[in-house]
Amino acid sequence: MKFLINHIKQQYHIKDYKFGLIISVVAISVIGIMMVGSAKPDFMTKQIMGVILGFGAMVVVSLIDYKWIMNFYWILYVINLILLIAVKIPGLGHSANGAQRWINLGFMQLQPSDLTKILLIIFFARFFSDRELKISSPKVIIQSVALLIPSLILIVTQPNLSTTICIAALFCALIFLAGLNYKFVGTVLAITIPAVAIFLAVAVQPNQPFLHDYQQDRILAWLEPEKYADDESYQQLNSVMAIGSGQLSGKGYNNDATTSVKNGNFVSEPQTDFIFAIIGEELGFVGCCGVIFLLLLIVIQCILIGLKAKDTGGRIICGGVAALIGIQSFINISVATLILPNTGLSLPFVSYGLTSVVCFFMGIGLVLNVGLQPNKYQ
Repeated sequence: MKFLINHIKQQYHIKDYKFGLIISVVAISVIGIMMVGSAKPDFMTKQIMGVILGFGAMVVVSLIDYKWIMNFYWILYVINLILLIAVKIPGLGHSANGAQRWINLGFMQLQPSDLTKILLIIFFARFFSDRELKISSPKVIIQSVALLIPSLILIVTQPNLSTTICIAALFCALIFLAGLNYKFVGTVLAITIPAVAIFLAVAVQPNQPFLHDYQQDRILAWLEPEKYADDESYQQLNSVMAIGSGQLSGKGYNNDATTSVKNGNFVSEPQTDFIFAIIGEELGFVGCCGVIFLLLLIVIQCILIGLKAKDTGGRIICGGVAALIGIQSFINISVATLILPNTGLSLPFVSYGLTSVVCFFMGIGLVLNVGLQPNKYQ
């Protein structure tokens, strides 16, 4: 610890360390530990371990110059693909609930798709900053999309459509932050919006070739929740019921009320995908707003740090981490409130998951280092 303190003093000004961001992240993580403990008490110890490991990773990453890390962007890109391929290897890859998304390390299950989000932020931060003046050229756009596609294919075939969509949205944010021409953005939106509408129209048809049956059922259940109340929309309807039942201040943390949706086991995986339902039921509208406020505060702080970054790479890293937290939070909360079809994304820093928690902390570590650079000792 003394060595770390001396290193910070020699390299950086302590006053430049963004303690406000750290406090916000720790606060939301503590809420996560509490809610996971309420949803699934057996998982609380692992969640605490994940937060401790994540905090340590954040501190270490925050002391490493992000420009030095970006020098290894091609190596990180290859490592990402190797990990995603390793998921497919029998005996090494681990499957659950019909999906093969994890690598069995013995002491833990590593989910490479969570790490992919952070590694791609670093990779494209360097890739786009090296091509900043040509970012809107067809050649650079085609190259960047081609480099993204292998990761998307490996993830969607796990199958993990929700993470695929999240990473695709993250990529759009990264290339926009790199300075993509507004006219090109407008053209893409003009094409994408009708394309999504056409895709949804085709996806609900019998024998459609794009989606697995369970994925199609989730879309149909989203469009007609009452019709699928006993099947695909069961969890989401119960989630909405749980949030509504909390009213203003909730039923109380870890309550034993017999009317509790959580206590009645009416929502599966309450510690991960539907953790927001537990927050709504136990902490009420006030608790939900508090969690959303903290997540929004983290996003805003990341953006503000990015605005003061010394270079394009730092700006993209901060904006990318902010976009990732914002996109994933929006999707998770939207699923819990029936705004979007059911997916499998965690709520950043709150949902149970060792890999997810540690990776988000690593992302914050990168942002913290960007914040330390402007006034760094030469």
